[in-house]
Amino acid sequence: MRPDPETGPDSQASSERRGHLRLSVRSYEQLFNSFDPSPFYEKDLDADAEQFLVSWARELHPHADLRLTLYLKIAPAEPQPERWLVQAIHHHFAERARLARADLRELLREGRTSLVIAIAFLSACLLLARFIATLTAGVTAQLFQEGLTIAGWVAMWRPLQIYLYEWWPLLQKQRLHERMSRMPVELRIVP
Repeated sequence: MRPDPETGPDSQASSERRGHLRLSVRSYEQLFNSFDPSPFYEKDLDADAEQFLVSWARELHPHADLRLTLYLKIAPAEPQPERWLVQAIHHHFAERARLARADLRELLREGRTSLVIAIAFLSACLLLARFIATLTAGVTAQLFQEGLTIAGWVAMWRPLQIYLYEWWPLLQKQRLHERMSRMPVELRIVP
């Protein structure tokens, strides 16, 4: 599986908003996981093929119009190969988008739970630190106060990590797969 050297990806002079991959393969079987027993239109793409397509789409502008042209050297024996091949590719990326959406929902649920726990823990630590301050003074009391304050803020690390950094890569992955599930796919037989 490789971009066709004569009709490779659009030149850099083309618009940033257009992404056309022209991919040459010997037969359509190279694109799909041969161990997947699902009906053809529900088959998973081969891991290498998926990685190749996703990395190509990821390099483009986030709003680029994606388009894929497959050049097959061996014509499929099945009737109307373009229809079921397009359906299989679209189904694969729609399923990947659904899984990314589920991962994002699960991460945000984990973030909410972590945030509630962290706020409760931080509040308890700060109240306990203040209580210690009213009971006693000295280096030991100050050590406990500072330790409790630090422990309370450390508990906020996980929810902050989720809400500041972890959610948006999953959202980008979901959006990319949604775009790929709708990209036009053209099939050409070139002996």
